[in-house]
Amino acid sequence: MMRLTRLPLILATTAMLSGCGWFSSEEEVDPILSMSAQQIFETAQTQLDEGSERTAARTFAEVERLHPYSQWAKRALIMSAFAYYEATDFEEARSSAQRFIDFYPADDEAAYAAYIIALTWYDQINDVGRDQGNTIEALQALQTVMSRYPGSEYARDADLKFDLALDHLAGKEMEIGRYYLARGHYTAAISRFKVVVDDFDTTSHTPEALHRLVESYMALGLDDEALKSASVLGYNFPGSDWYEDSYALITSGGLVNASEAESLLDRIYRQVILGEQL
Repeated sequence: MMRLTRLPLILATTAMLSGCGWFSSEEEVDPILSMSAQQIFETAQTQLDEGSERTAARTFAEVERLHPYSQWAKRALIMSAFAYYEATDFEEARSSAQRFIDFYPADDEAAYAAYIIALTWYDQINDVGRDQGNTIEALQALQTVMSRYPGSEYARDADLKFDLALDHLAGKEMEIGRYYLARGHYTAAISRFKVVVDDFDTTSHTPEALHRLVESYMALGLDDEALKSASVLGYNFPGSDWYEDSYALITSGGLVNASEAESLLDRIYRQVILGEQL
């Protein structure tokens, strides 16, 4: 009888403890664990289409983690890099893209992975008034795309972006050079302008750099060097405003008569720059 009277109390206590989870035999299971690689990939794709890039990137990463040897793992890895890039999480994008290149170096998508790495640096290029570390990283990454994957569809765009990044870097040198020139530090200014002329001669800043060299050399009394810079400017950019400014400067400054300026500059260029015997 005592056992029977205690039975309701035992059952009530057991039910209460079970309700608190003490004797629960079922644990919460992440539904993604029961999904196939394709299902996880498609879930991530839906998240990406809905604009949840960061969430999608993490879901794509789950394909690689849970199904590393499936056909979907490789696709998910490059999509993870893309999703992180779209989310502007550039560090994670580079990490995923680099892992793809490390795992699948011969795959056709390796070029795209390298391009994503380049874009993460290119999109972070600062204005010319700031440190240009990202510009240098972008140039190196873009060069990698062009040299390793010259036949890919990304090489051409990388080449265009390379020129723009190079122009940006030249702009930084010009900014510093102008700063020195305005303060009368002509030697320091010349060194900056020469970097543009020698190392960034294909950029849009070259004509101005040559004109600024004319200004700087004339300020130091180095007339021959000023004429040489003006001759290079006249030969390569004869119709530019910068050449007109330099032409006016050397004629008004008495370095050469206006009547013979054109022929003199041409002769200087052919003799001094081209090494012709006239």
